[in-house]
Amino acid sequence: MNFKNSFHPYAIITIIFWSFAYVLTRLTLKYFSTFSLGFLRYFVASCTLMIIAIHNKIDLPALIDLPWFMAAGSVGFFFYMIAFNQGQATVSASTGSVVIATVPIITALLARFVYKERLYIFQWIAIMVSFAGVVVLTLMNGIFSVNTGLIWLLFAAITLSIYNLLQRKLTKTYTALQTSTYSIFFGTFLLTIFSPTAIEEIRHAPAIQFVYLLILGVCSSAVAYVSWAKAFSKAKQTSQVSNYMFITPFLTSALGFFIAAEVPDHATLLGGSIVLSGVLIFNFGGEFYKRFSRSRKCDRIKKQ
Repeated sequence: MNFKNSFHPYAIITIIFWSFAYVLTRLTLKYFSTFSLGFLRYFVASCTLMIIAIHNKIDLPALIDLPWFMAAGSVGFFFYMIAFNQGQATVSASTGSVVIATVPIITALLARFVYKERLYIFQWIAIMVSFAGVVVLTLMNGIFSVNTGLIWLLFAAITLSIYNLLQRKLTKTYTALQTSTYSIFFGTFLLTIFSPTAIEEIRHAPAIQFVYLLILGVCSSAVAYVSWAKAFSKAKQTSQVSNYMFITPFLTSALGFFIAAEVPDHATLLGGSIVLSGVLIFNFGGEFYKRFSRSRKCDRIKKQ
């Protein structure tokens, strides 16, 4: 495999940093509100990207494309960060990562309507299996009881899926650094409405929280999203990149155990297993589907 022209290394870098984000978000929410954390994380990311952008002298986007960057910033950072942090405030890091792991399926489903990408039978089955897993995650701890944190995370998954489609479109014209930088700038601008509360809360936070914010802003945001956009620019299909997100629950559960001493609960283990089964079927069922189709075609030919 030629890694120089491959999207795989960039997708892997992003997934590693995003896995850290689930755990660190849980730790920082002990001292910051969900809205303040969203602003602080992307303020750090914007400052980081601004330095890089000035150093690399990147071009400004064309006026005609500004609405697309604004849309990417709104759904990918403003709405997504609010929903993600709200959800992570009430569920464990591993549970949150499992719900967000449905993004590849949601992305593919949206791409079916936006980009006219075809979904096979086994992929529809995978979607239903993953949905069943989310239902288990939601209802296991109480019949007909809905965990609002999971609802927030499902909304976050949808907004991130829309962001993936927008990044796929923008990277056809702009570099990964441009698409990520200007999208994050617009998202941070919207998040400034939470800056007064963030400034007040940061005055009372312990020193370790500044370390967590730097990691979230620089690594899990600036570096991760540039790398994610780079992966989209090199991949032939959107799903090739988004499918990497199924790895996050495994990495997050491990990191949550070692960093935050979080032991996955029964709802996460059962519902998460179902969700990941659907994701794996969606990602890797193609080869089995092709073999099955060829086998049936050969049988029909023999009968004739």
